[in-house]
Amino acid sequence: MASFSDPPEQARRGFVPPQNEAERFLMTRVEELCRTAESRGFPRATGFLSDREQSLAWAAVCRAGCGCTRWEGGYPGAERRVLCIEPAGSWALEPVAALRIAAQGTPPPAHRDYLGALLGLGIQRTCLGDILPDPDAAGVVYAFVLEDKADFLAAELTQAGRCPVRAERCDAVPDRVLAAPERTLRQATVPSLRADAVLGAMMNTSRALAAGASAAGRVEINHLPLRSAHEPVYENDLFTVRGAGRWRLQAVGGKSRKDRIFITFFQY
Repeated sequence: MASFSDPPEQARRGFVPPQNEAERFLMTRVEELCRTAESRGFPRATGFLSDREQSLAWAAVCRAGCGCTRWEGGYPGAERRVLCIEPAGSWALEPVAALRIAAQGTPPPAHRDYLGALLGLGIQRTCLGDILPDPDAAGVVYAFVLEDKADFLAAELTQAGRCPVRAERCDAVPDRVLAAPERTLRQATVPSLRADAVLGAMMNTSRALAAGASAAGRVEINHLPLRSAHEPVYENDLFTVRGAGRWRLQAVGGKSRKDRIFITFFQY
């Protein structure tokens, strides 16, 4: 029977300041939206933001001292979300619409095919939120998009990958689609919380191969490039390996008798 110590209270990754010009521009833009909304009394909104961008946007909101914000992704638990700034006395924004996209042939397109097809129509990534598959209908997905782009996308999207598709506005997304998918939690032990050690355990590969993926520029943690395989990682970090997948470090536990650290994670 394995023996382990009680898990200590885990450190969390703190706020990471903007790392490039695009991130600095985002924070500046959000501060401007806050000031404009509050001075004119009109609501304002960003486009869809990733987890990393949401962290930066929230820092900008706090720096601007704005207290009239909310997040909207089209459904509870959305990964990509719009920041809505709604001053007192203004109206509530409805910035998100949903599209039902159905494949008209086989094999059905993959997620990357739908995403590529939508972006191929000339819109920016900020116009697109989450894309969710229908678990009961192969080849059917629901895409959350900015309201002002919904009609254009529904009319122009006719193919994804090599498969013809039909897109239409959807007033209500079925609950089965919005239900959070069941994640298979897995456990492993690692000698340390270095990025290469944890990533190797999650990918079921060696630390050397994990470090090689990092050196090749294929690894991101929380949407930022991993600069060194020796970097420490933290509970709830999101690992993205280009061409391999995404993993979430769900929990960091105590230590085994051999002084190895227990981790719990899942793959998306």
